[in-house]
Amino acid sequence: MDSEIRPILYSLHNCPFAIRARLAIVKAQLQVRIRAIKLDNKPVEMLEVSPKGTVPVLTFEDNTPAIEQSLDIMVWALRQSDPNNLLYSEDSYALERMLSTIENFEHDFDPALNAFGCAKRYQEANMLSLRKDCEVQLALLESRLSQHSFLFGEKESLVDIALVPFLRKFARIDKQWFRDAPYPKLRTWLNNYLQSPMFSKVMEKQELWLDHREDVIFGRYSYKK
Repeated sequence: MDSEIRPILYSLHNCPFAIRARLAIVKAQLQVRIRAIKLDNKPVEMLEVSPKGTVPVLTFEDNTPAIEQSLDIMVWALRQSDPNNLLYSEDSYALERMLSTIENFEHDFDPALNAFGCAKRYQEANMLSLRKDCEVQLALLESRLSQHSFLFGEKESLVDIALVPFLRKFARIDKQWFRDAPYPKLRTWLNNYLQSPMFSKVMEKQELWLDHREDVIFGRYSYKK
């Protein structure tokens, strides 16, 4: 019988922040107990350890504090196990630069993405200008991919798996436009992720935890204490 006590990950299926936390857990070859939630019906158990009420949240059954930010969960997972060296361990300053790159992208892109998504849904008059706000970051990413194979260098890194859920969300807003948009390298990079078995695993649909209160094991191996 498997007696391993695994961390609990509260997650929302299509939330980019939750997706990237799941991506890091899969990349790190860890296992967690995943609890899928709905934002309009949050488990009391989650709110007790994380009153902010957003996902993802990673909780532990010992005295370890919950991890409440997706990037912190990603770094935690990859510090436990990083078989693909996504943190570029040979470079002592790489993680700092990666986090700066991710945070700069998010600062501009996430609010622009949300505004564009709302405008497209309701066919608002400023939809095109809001898309152009997003394109500022798209052009920067296209430029990065013109210099090397991935967003941070010649090999995959934390930056790639942190940003891919946001680009997935953007590409789904206006699929036809994105297929023809002048960002061929970004489109190829994104499709390589979306069409991979790894991403399919990350996006497996889970039953809502509150329906049966049964944890689902997500990922591969147990984490190191």
